[in-house]
Order: sequence, then structure tokens, then C-alpha cells
Amino acid sequence: MKLIHMEILEFIRCIEGIKWEKLTEEQWKIVKTSIFRAVERGNVQFVTEIYNANRQIGMIRAKDKKGRNIFHVAIECRQINIYNLIYGLREEKRSNLGCTVTSSNENMLHMAGKLSPLSQFNHIQGAYLQMQRELQWFKVESIVPVEMRESLNTSYVTPRELFTKSHEKLMKDAEDSIKGIATSCTVVGALIVTIMFAVAFTVPGGSDSNTGLPVFMDKKLFKIFIISDVISLVTSTTSVIIFLGILTSRYAEDDFLTFLPTKMMIGLSTLFLSISAMMIAFSSALTIMTGDKRNSKTFIRNLLLAFLPISSFIWMQFSFIVEIFISTYGPGIFDKKIKRWH
Repeated sequence: MKLIHMEILEFIRCIEGIKWEKLTEEQWKIVKTSIFRAVERGNVQFVTEIYNANRQIGMIRAKDKKGRNIFHVAIECRQINIYNLIYGLREEKRSNLGCTVTSSNENMLHMAGKLSPLSQFNHIQGAYLQMQRELQWFKVESIVPVEMRESLNTSYVTPRELFTKSHEKLMKDAEDSIKGIATSCTVVGALIVTIMFAVAFTVPGGSDSNTGLPVFMDKKLFKIFIISDVISLVTSTTSVIIFLGILTSRYAEDDFLTFLPTKMMIGLSTLFLSISAMMIAFSSALTIMTGDKRNSKTFIRNLLLAFLPISSFIWMQFSFIVEIFISTYGPGIFDKKIKRWH
């Protein structure tokens, strides 16, 4: 990293103070190639330092062999930090860039319609979250003028048509992924519903033959057992209904943006609560049935043992739930409050 930083500084010293009009064709080609490679790799420092060192270099106006400017390339390569620089431009300059097209007559929305490079998917868990991220990138339409959002490229394809065609396989993978998770969770939720419904009518200790009321009804642990049983039954039923809703969804492109991730997040959360409540009910019932006079200590010991599966669930799935929440309801991928640099 230090070596790269030194190389950047050395390159900047070479061009500092040079008027870009006086650069030879070969020199300008080297500068331009360096800039576009930095954009492809997401090297924001290089791009901004080049501009600050020599503001006469037409970095924003520069185009590569395909007629793309740095923001076209940033969108196509999914380099969010480079693209965010567009929000540091004046409104007029930003509007002008939104109108620019490549040699294939493709605007920024066409670039967003292309499939993200594989390297940008490595840190995103799950095909449906990858699909969500692609849809979030398609929101660059706010930069593109309304009249250009349905424009055709040289292949007579609109941005939305290009997006649908490019993401056909990812859509199928996302649908299969979310259906697989929903199916598995539906089975687990249904089992919990069955168990907790049956437990409600087969209470620990049985019922009094005269009154018909539970024998241990006055015990605190029995009340904890009943409350936990109800919570587990309600939350597991809710999770089953939500996952069934996911399985019967239409799976349209825009559903992966908010609708399906929200359902998945709520479904996993309620399933987690139902498992937790079930473990508390189990610990309460076990403590009551053993008849140990040291109820509190026995209950805590049983609860700690029962929460081993909960811990494994948290370890495997809680970070996933948090990722879904941040990806869906977080600040978003675009930083529109970036400091003006041009």
C-alpha cells in the first residue's frame, strides 16, 4: 500500500503544472489510461489527487476507446466511491454528465443495466441480496434526464430491457435461493407450531381431576411456561405465514429491492423469537417436572443449556438478518453529501 501511494505521488509530480493542451498524443494517452485504470479499480485517491495536482487536465471530459467517461466506467465496474464523486460536482455539470452517451449510444442507465463484475459480488451474501444491489445501482436514473431513460443504444435496447436480459440468470438464482430458504424455514416453523400447540394442552404435571385446572398453575415457572408457549406459538405461526407469502410471490425484478428482503427479515426474526421462546418453555417445564426446590438455579442452568442451539442460530443467521436490514433500510449505496471537489 505504501509503495502504491509513493507511485501515485511520483506520477502526480510528473504532471503537476503541465498544461494538458501541450501534452503529446502519447503522453495524453498514458495519463488517460492511468485515470481509467484507477477508476476500474476504485482508486479514489488517485483520481482526486490527479485532478487537484493539475485542474487543467480534462479528466471529466476524457473518454476511453468505447466513448465512456469516468462515471460510465465507474457504474459499469460498480465502483461506488468513484461514482459518488459525481455528487461533488456543480448541479449544472452533473446534469450535463447525465446526458452524455458512449460510442454505442449508451447512457449511464445502460451502464447500470449491465451485470456487475463477479469481484463486486464476493462480499454480498446470497443471490437475492446481489440482485437487490444491482437494482440499487439502477437508481442512477435520478442523474439521467427523463427523456433519456427509455433511449435505445445501437442494438436498439432500452436500459430496462438491457437490465432484464443481463440479469436473467441472477434473477433465477435469486428466486431459487429465496425459495430454498423460505421452504426450509416453513418446515421448521410448522414443526414448532405443532409442538407448541400440543404442549399447551399437555401441561407439565397434568390437571387436577376435580377442578380440571393445571396442578402447578400457581407456580411462577408455570406462568413463564405458559407465556413462553403462547409467544412461541404466535411467532412461529407468523413466520410460517410470512414464508408462505414469500413462496407465493410473483418474483418480479422490483420485488427484490424492498418487498422480498423485508419479508425475509421479518420471517427470520419471528422464527428466531419462536425458537427462543420454545427453549424458555422447555426449560420451565423441565424445572417444574424435576421438582427441584432450588427452582431458580435449576431453571437458569437448564436455560443456559437450552440456549446452545439459539447461540448457533445467532452465529449463523443473525449477521445475515442485520445485513438484510442495512442493505434495505440503511443509508443506501450513494453518498449524496460528498464534499464538492470540482
